[in-house]
Amino acid sequence: MDTNEVLVVAMFASFILLLFSGYPVAWVLGGIAILFTGIGYLSDEYLDTVTGLDYSTLGLAVGRIFSIMDNWVLVALPMFIFMGLMLDKSGVAERMMYSMQRLFGNVRGGLAITVTLIGIILAASTGIIGASVVLLGLMSLPVMMQQNYSKTLALGTVASAGCLGILIPPSIMLVVMGDQLALSVGDLFMGAVFPGLLLGLLYVGYIFVYGLLKPENVPFAADHNTKTDWKLIGRVFLDILPPAGMILAVLGSVFAGIATVTEASGIGAVGATVMALAYRKLDWAVMKEVVVNTFNTSAYIFAIFVGATVFALVLRELGGDEFVEDILTGLPFEGYGLVIFILFIVFLLGFFLDWIEITLIMLPLLAPVVGAMELGVDGHGVVDKPELVWFALLVAVTLQTSFLTPPVGFALFYLKGVCPPGVTLLDIYKGVVPFIILQLIGLAIVFLFPDIVTWLPSVAYANK
Repeated sequence: MDTNEVLVVAMFASFILLLFSGYPVAWVLGGIAILFTGIGYLSDEYLDTVTGLDYSTLGLAVGRIFSIMDNWVLVALPMFIFMGLMLDKSGVAERMMYSMQRLFGNVRGGLAITVTLIGIILAASTGIIGASVVLLGLMSLPVMMQQNYSKTLALGTVASAGCLGILIPPSIMLVVMGDQLALSVGDLFMGAVFPGLLLGLLYVGYIFVYGLLKPENVPFAADHNTKTDWKLIGRVFLDILPPAGMILAVLGSVFAGIATVTEASGIGAVGATVMALAYRKLDWAVMKEVVVNTFNTSAYIFAIFVGATVFALVLRELGGDEFVEDILTGLPFEGYGLVIFILFIVFLLGFFLDWIEITLIMLPLLAPVVGAMELGVDGHGVVDKPELVWFALLVAVTLQTSFLTPPVGFALFYLKGVCPPGVTLLDIYKGVVPFIILQLIGLAIVFLFPDIVTWLPSVAYANK
């Protein structure tokens, strides 16, 4: 390897090692970039190398950072975060839990099915994994334990349903992916609808079959003889209508071309606030908490944006993108085999890195390799860069799977923080195994049938 390649490998190795030091990721990324700029400069001065790194490299980073702050697409991030946090405070999930549990009371596993359906609705409302897992855990786990549900089924259901927020739009991860890969966020949103619903359907189907095979592990609630009548159905409809209406307003306005993703995020933020007001859950204390948490979460994400931008700039100055591309294209397989290998690498990285670092650092390096392949993904003459849209959704499903996978899946630790006494981390590990298998099945289906991703955006834009 030449000097530049050695420095590229050293940058990645330093980043991985310093992640375990406890320092904030943003500082690690930016600090490594500055350090290796200095190393490259000194190397060129005294060792006759040609890395091309000097003070002007960091000068270029200033312009890149300003371009981040000038990006209108990224304005949607704090808006969607605010929307999700405000919905958590509105009480809408508790209302849906109560009415839907009564509706499915006469079905084995009805409460677990209810949790999954609410997870789908919350995913389309919040787009934040941590918020969904914590909220579902607080609402449903005590009730499931009280009804003598299988502990592992209850834990697996909550963790998997909460993770749907990373995939089902409006997902903040898809917003970032669209920005990094220069893809239409609307295409990604529409492309994610069927994969997200597919995973939800697999979960519900598994719970229903589990209830038939092991009824003793999913007992009925004490009031399971509640008669399902039009009054009950009407109650469920009224409780689902507000969040469903907000989802329709946000996603419908994007899909119909009425609003951009940024404008739709504002609609969602206002809609969540109005909902909290209507349910009389909003006061100055709640508003302050939501605003402060929105600032904190947004600052965390944008700090990583800044650090990753400087890191990626130095990496590219060293030829890191060509180096990674040469490694991938030099492997003994190509085409779909190479895509599988890349997804496996992303899956492993998901154990140690948050989706933000993977999306900002790794995805821009890996995606050009996929974009250059002739995979034959059909965009139906409408979808721009269909291979990359399909690949981005595959990565999203893969990351969702890694967040559930022991020993370091992020969702598992969110859940552990709100579990009732007596629930161990081993219980959670056992509970998520069937759902990980279901997610891998869902990933395989999306891999084998790319039209699941590209069909909806092609239909939506066909006549425009």
